[in-house]
Amino acid sequence: MELTINHEKRNYEHLPSTLEALIHLEAGGKSKGIAVAVNNQVIPKTDWGNTVLQDKDSVLIITATQGG
Repeated sequence: MELTINHEKRNYEHLPSTLEALIHLEAGGKSKGIAVAVNNQVIPKTDWGNTVLQDKDSVLIITATQGG
């Protein structure tokens, strides 16, 4: 199974079933300060657990950073 995450193709033996599972896997369980879009559609954090991922989906994960 294949997903494109932040414009980089990644293959998974077992595709994470939901967006929430993918964020847990990719962000080490952190969800604060993260915005996510699937196939160019922003997904609210409240919908991550209900958003089912499909083979060949494109996911953009944006993480807020601090700096000065």
